[in-house]
Amino acid sequence: MRTPAILLALVPALICIGCTQGDAKQKKDDAKSAPPALPVSVIEVAPRDVPVSFEAVGRTEGSREVQVRARVAGILEKQLYTEGDSVKAGTVLFQIERAPFEIEVAQARGTLAQEIARQELAGKEAERLKTLADRRAISQKEADQAISALSQASGAVQVARARVRQAELNLSYTTVAAQIDGITGRALQSIGSLVSPTSETALLTTLTRGDPLWVRFSLSEAEFATVRGAEKTVEVKLETADSRPYPQPAHVNFSGSTVDAATGTVQMRAEVPNPDLGLLPGQFVRVRVIAGTQAAIVVPQTAVMQNEGGRFVWVLAEGKAVQRAIRAGNWLGAEWIVLDGLKAGDAVILDNLVRLRPGAPVVAKKAG
Repeated sequence: MRTPAILLALVPALICIGCTQGDAKQKKDDAKSAPPALPVSVIEVAPRDVPVSFEAVGRTEGSREVQVRARVAGILEKQLYTEGDSVKAGTVLFQIERAPFEIEVAQARGTLAQEIARQELAGKEAERLKTLADRRAISQKEADQAISALSQASGAVQVARARVRQAELNLSYTTVAAQIDGITGRALQSIGSLVSPTSETALLTTLTRGDPLWVRFSLSEAEFATVRGAEKTVEVKLETADSRPYPQPAHVNFSGSTVDAATGTVQMRAEVPNPDLGLLPGQFVRVRVIAGTQAAIVVPQTAVMQNEGGRFVWVLAEGKAVQRAIRAGNWLGAEWIVLDGLKAGDAVILDNLVRLRPGAPVVAKKAG
């Protein structure tokens, strides 16, 4: 009768032993099935001074662009330059037929000589009649008429001199010279053509000063406000279309006074030395405007990833990988400026990024 009682007493003990052995086996199985921690390289980020910069697309233009025009009508006789050459101010570019204007000069000078002779005669006559009037040999009216004739002759001499000057000026216009140092454009009129200052044939070619060169670009309203606030420390750097930095530094020499209502931007202009004519007018360049510095966190560009939600980085938190959304600014060499999303001391993961999953266990080592 005691045996059943003893068995009943042993049953709970046997159940507890079985449970303990089952729990130990489950933990062992879980340990075998858990993935190993993924080794990753990390860096602890901290704010540091970085340049405040903005990028824009700009277009170059000559610092001076001049139209070379015919100022008198005539036959275009000579072209004395090679298209595309760099010329100095005063270099003769074209020659217009001179003979008609040389004749005008000769005629004007002859007329001037006649008027001078009349003036001299009128002067002698006025002096003679004045003497007679003083002796009361003639009336005062005759003397006054002689003085008036002298004044008219003097006026005629002035008009004749002006006509000589005009004729000489027209003759000088037959030699068409460069008004500025610059690069010549193509000739727009052929030799032998009749050119006239009052028709479309007046435009002969163009001159563009390429040193220094101007670069036009636009900044957003917010960017312009930052640049204006740091006006004394603003730097401008250029890159050509093939991403090569241009060696000469530029500086802002003009900023617009209004915001374009259609684009929300402000027009800007920079001036850059161009001694070797490495840049040509009309060329597109990348403009980088640097307006002082600010404290910001930077991470390697390779650590920044993107999905449908935007850019993010992986950070190490409590032994696990965690996705952290960020707001990225401009590139700084091989790094990316982070405007929001990270704080000092965060451990940003640099490698094995494609193998990471939220909450995946990772083990870190310092990036070398």
